[in-house]
Amino acid sequence: MREAGHGLVLAIQFLTRIPVPVACPWTAATRRWAIRCYPLVGILLGALVALIGEALQPWVPAPLLALTILTLWVGLSGGLHLDGVMDLADALGSNAPLERRWAIMKDPHVGSFGILALLFLMLWKVALLLALIEAGVSLGLLVPLLALGRTAAVVLLVEVPAARPEGLAWAWQQDLSRRDLGVALLPLVLLLWLPGAIVMGLALALFLWGYAQFMQSTFKGINGDIVGAAIEGGELWLLMVAWTWWSFVMA
Repeated sequence: MREAGHGLVLAIQFLTRIPVPVACPWTAATRRWAIRCYPLVGILLGALVALIGEALQPWVPAPLLALTILTLWVGLSGGLHLDGVMDLADALGSNAPLERRWAIMKDPHVGSFGILALLFLMLWKVALLLALIEAGVSLGLLVPLLALGRTAAVVLLVEVPAARPEGLAWAWQQDLSRRDLGVALLPLVLLLWLPGAIVMGLALALFLWGYAQFMQSTFKGINGDIVGAAIEGGELWLLMVAWTWWSFVMA
């Protein structure tokens, strides 16, 4: 149980900016437990954002509330995965050969495609949040949404090989198996009673299948940037699915 506790702390420290001033051992066991705890961290982030949003909702106009929620969303996660979105967009936008795409992804500078990707990602997220708020959808939706977003990272790390034997994604993969994916999925069972959770889960599976196929054909596998971009892209996809579900099915 100590290893599980250390893994949870490592996951919180890695995926969030929530201060947890605890030094944890970096071992194969704690790394496995950290990955297993990714969905739990998503539940934590979603609950914090949803609770603050619900508290502000009676007092804040819908557009400002949507922007506040997105600000908290990015702030609590430290914008960690946005870097992956920008790096991936620059690499894809270059239309360069594979080796050049890898070089672009490693370049610390941000190009025009990365800036545009970040801009439209944020605009789409805030617009969809506003649409959901105006439709009267409970902000509790963010709990399964953020949990599933981080589950996307676990699925890719377990199921899709790293493109190269280097980098953070490859290092994480050395200690993982499908058993770790099964353990990571267990907390999601607790969310099945939430409206739309099952629909979003199925939608995420569809997204990940297509995303994994595209990344394997384009980059011959994954790396840390591709995993991070999957979290952001998965969240945006789930917001779109949620808006479609409540607008056309639940209406």
